[in-house]
Amino acid sequence: MANKTGNAFDMQIFLRLMSFAKKYKLNFFIATASTITLAGVALLTPIILKETVDIYITNKDLDGLVFNVMLMLGVLLLEVLFRFSFIYYANWVGQHIIRDIRAKIFRHILQFRMSYFDKNSVGKLVTRVVSDIETIAAFFSSGVFTIVSDVLQMFAVIIVMFILNWKLAFVAVAVLPILLYATKVFQKAIKATFQEVRNQVANLNGFVQERVTGMKIVQLFNREKIEYKNFKEINNKHKEAYVKTIWYFSIFFPIAEILSSIGIGLIVWFGSKQVIGNQVPGPGTVMAFVQMAQMLFRPLRQIADKFNQLQMGIVSGERVFKIIDTESAISKNGTIKATNLKGNISFKDVRFSYVEGEEVLKGINLEVKSGQTVAIVGATGAGKSTIINLINRFYEINSGTISVDDLAIDNYKLDTLRNQVAIVLQDVFLFSDSILNNITLKDSSITEEIVIEAAKQIGIHDFIMTLPGGYHYNVKERGAMLSSGQRQLIAFLRAYVSKPSILILDEATSSVDAHAEQMIQYATETITKDRTSIVIAHRLATIKQADKIIVMDKGLIVEEGTHAVLLEKENGYYKNLYNKQFSLDVAS
Repeated sequence: MANKTGNAFDMQIFLRLMSFAKKYKLNFFIATASTITLAGVALLTPIILKETVDIYITNKDLDGLVFNVMLMLGVLLLEVLFRFSFIYYANWVGQHIIRDIRAKIFRHILQFRMSYFDKNSVGKLVTRVVSDIETIAAFFSSGVFTIVSDVLQMFAVIIVMFILNWKLAFVAVAVLPILLYATKVFQKAIKATFQEVRNQVANLNGFVQERVTGMKIVQLFNREKIEYKNFKEINNKHKEAYVKTIWYFSIFFPIAEILSSIGIGLIVWFGSKQVIGNQVPGPGTVMAFVQMAQMLFRPLRQIADKFNQLQMGIVSGERVFKIIDTESAISKNGTIKATNLKGNISFKDVRFSYVEGEEVLKGINLEVKSGQTVAIVGATGAGKSTIINLINRFYEINSGTISVDDLAIDNYKLDTLRNQVAIVLQDVFLFSDSILNNITLKDSSITEEIVIEAAKQIGIHDFIMTLPGGYHYNVKERGAMLSSGQRQLIAFLRAYVSKPSILILDEATSSVDAHAEQMIQYATETITKDRTSIVIAHRLATIKQADKIIVMDKGLIVEEGTHAVLLEKENGYYKNLYNKQFSLDVAS
């Protein structure tokens, strides 16, 4: 979508936001009708006031005075009724629309490729889904409907003024051109500042989110003072962006107040001359004009503020639609359901790069037979983890073919393919929830009984029962209440209960204590039995029993075979790696 930041108003985005209201036509109509009616009802008060002063008070007609007072009370109650209707339904429509937009953007984000999250700050995405969409709510409740109401009221006031006294009406509107010009300049200036405010909000959210998530690293490396200094700089930029908006407000509103006061002063002066010269029936006309002038100038002053709400909604809408319009989803053209897969995996001349022009995999050819346990080893950056990311279609390959059961994986329906592949990562992510919900991920088909039985089978039931509440123990954010080894065991159980056809273990035994490693080894043997498994490990002692070991270096497969066969190769990559690791283990 084209960036139109320089414009005071972006009609394309405005219409796109308004299109979400189609779903709520009735309530939108009620809010609009209330707005229009409110503009008309509000004008009855000055008209009744004029009649009251010029006719009943001047002629000392008490009955007429009482009648008009009761009539004004009735008009006031009617205005309250329509204002309630307007406020309620305008906000009702706004809240329902932002619910729909938030659901749409979150559903869209859920489909993004992993490469999108590699390049975009989580904090900024949170800003789009939460803060920016809340601003869009104000676009409807405090923006569109209020502006429509104010504009209608202003037009109605001007028409009534000219009907009552065209000379006095010209005096009343004399300052309007200056006020309208000031409003236009203000609107254009404030649009750019609101863009900057939203950018700084996103930067602030992103910075805080990353530092809080990585607090252990911040404290471990004594970065508190440095990060606080960085935060102060970002926080100051955020403050400066807001101060700039305040600067424009502080200029505009005094000017608007002065012009409004001048307009009312002119009405009193010219109107009083007409009363003295008997050109109008009485002072009621002047009083009515003063009241209508306030009804004219007050909305015009406020309309600038409301237009800011509208513009902030437009700015936020522009940013939200930019994400919605982003095409970063994995293609889902597959039509075949992946069910009960045998687990035969084939890579044929697969090439892949995270960054264009920098290949990570350089023509990989790999065969994994059904039921085999294949280990992949190699130095950091060799491409081991990339292979497992491609099996699950987290990323799209540049060229070549990846097949499961002799069918290219893009022919499978994506959700069914991923249901057949379970991964246990080195860095286990757990949600702030119970152990049970972290295992089942709230899949209703996986009962607590199934989880308990599976835990017993892989030997971790006793460990879970030692925790307060057992399976209902809340592990807090990212599983902070568990050790790394315990998190790994939960991840093993999560993979096991999903009954995958293909199991992938990525560094699953790294960074754990000896006791946890024994439990993980037993769990590994249990869940990999008779199941196609791919194991990535730095610790070569854990993969001696693998049916095949793949050795990778710089995006290429350099060796392949069993542990025994690879150790027989003179100056072999695997042999050198094993001997070096073995000597280190002995030394330690």
